Amino acid sequence: MTSPNEVTIAAVGVHVLDTHVIGIESLPAGSTGQMVETIRLSPAGTAGGTAVVLSRLGAAVRSHGAIGTDPLGDALSAALVREGIDVTGLVRTDAAQTSASVIPVRPNGDRPAWHCVGANAAFSLADIDLATLDGCTHLHLGGPEFLGGPAAAELLSHAKTRGLSTSVDLLAPGDPGILEWIAAALPYADYLLPNDEQLLGLTGADDLVTASRALLEAGVGCVAVTHGSKGALVVTKDEVITVPAFQIEVVDTTGCGDAFSAGFILGRAQGRTLRDSAVLGCATAAQVAQGLGTDAGSYDLAAVDAFAADTPTR
Repeated sequence: MTSPNEVTIAAVGVHVLDTHVIGIESLPAGSTGQMVETIRLSPAGTAGGTAVVLSRLGAAVRSHGAIGTDPLGDALSAALVREGIDVTGLVRTDAAQTSASVIPVRPNGDRPAWHCVGANAAFSLADIDLATLDGCTHLHLGGPEFLGGPAAAELLSHAKTRGLSTSVDLLAPGDPGILEWIAAALPYADYLLPNDEQLLGLTGADDLVTASRALLEAGVGCVAVTHGSKGALVVTKDEVITVPAFQIEVVDTTGCGDAFSAGFILGRAQGRTLRDSAVLGCATAAQVAQGLGTDAGSYDLAAVDAFAADTPTR
């Protein structure tokens, strides 16, 4: 099996700076204040969050995306660098602020959010030096809807001609319009990594297997869908694999989908089976769910594998 330090992954697309506010029961009335338990910043997004977790698992990671020239961008870039990520592929723009979210977490775990799309909407294929993909093992595109189908298809097709495997994850809620918007890219996606609501929304199907098969017909090589507390489902033309979630005390589910993507991607890059890669994805998501934000906790691949071996599933 390939060592993770032999794997180099380009994480392309959505990069966000999250602000978690812990202990909010209600919004204060008028202009009054309220004490909270914690306010915490963390890198996030379907590219940025996945990049953080991949780096923790031992892969070499290169981030590609757009952030502002503002202090939020400084903070996001610095946070990624602290995680060992190569940020030379992040372009800074004056056209928009850095994408950011504020996530108030209620005592029961509910987490409504305010989000500013910001610089992610300004990111285009022209911002990527395709030559920098040489030497990479895999390309993960987080948020193809921001590039649009033809541009995403061009990027993924280029990666495949250079010998990279590819994966795609969505940020937007699923609906048939989004599927039509990104349809050109799907034949170049080895793995599509949506959550259950996105998958059903994209296809209009009533169950995840039927929805997955519809996307296989659209050209995707494999669909690996997260299913909340039920775990994950992996569907190919030949297999339907169900992987349960692990029994843990959940603190915050922000970034769990990105963490699953990271574990699954690394598992496949290492040569693990589809099932074992999904187990690694679920075990990695469990690390994030026990803390605050995508960069929660302290773990590496060995620790996640040990957790998966020792922890019961639901």
